[in-house]
Amino acid sequence: MRTKPYILKTIIKKVLTPQLIVFFLCLTGFQEVHAASQRVISTSPAITEILFEIGAGDRVVGVTDYCNYPKNACRLPSIGGPLNPNTEKWIALKPDLIILQDDSVVLNKHAKVFKIPTLEVSVNNLENILTSIQVIADAMQIPKAGKQLVDKITTQIDNYRTSIGKTKARHVLMLLSDTNDPSRDLYAVGRNTFLNELLSIAGGENILPDTMATYPKISKEFIIAKSPEIIIEVGPKSNLSKEETLAR
Repeated sequence: MRTKPYILKTIIKKVLTPQLIVFFLCLTGFQEVHAASQRVISTSPAITEILFEIGAGDRVVGVTDYCNYPKNACRLPSIGGPLNPNTEKWIALKPDLIILQDDSVVLNKHAKVFKIPTLEVSVNNLENILTSIQVIADAMQIPKAGKQLVDKITTQIDNYRTSIGKTKARHVLMLLSDTNDPSRDLYAVGRNTFLNELLSIAGGENILPDTMATYPKISKEFIIAKSPEIIIEVGPKSNLSKEETLAR
């Protein structure tokens, strides 16, 4: 004897409760599982430092030519630079996630070609850096570590601002270049950067006007004309010997 259609529908409605449907999907393999990434490629020094600081350094399998901190990151394979990535190395490393800065057009394009999952973050100012720390920690499924790091940085910044108080600001020029190396062009740190935010927190006043680029190329004549009280070099040092540096 066949079960009538309307009776069958009634049985299904009564028996297949939402809980049983979920259980059934689990048994049949249809449940979507979001596992934490285990083989991550970092595409910038900032991202690399965040990953290691939140305790996910053991899951990083590749970094860039510019990632030089912490020491353990220096021992990892390099995937090249943001403009000249070694995509063959990408494939060899078998990443399950590539973390990119949101302005990494070239890297993002290659990741899409090879169908590698990506996570985009922004590190262009302090607010975005703090947000990106939590975004990365969430993606690695260690949200508490992200919150702890964000709270730590926020507290340190607040404490430093309090200690500085109303100290008179000093006129400062921040350079990404070594002024002792004649072979290098001079690039300064503009106002719309996280480095400028750090400078302000430390009691400095950037001599560059708002109208200049984020990291403008400047001349030594410009430096002389502006006559900053302090020059801070935050870029890599030159290969000049001590004698050559003193001679200049």
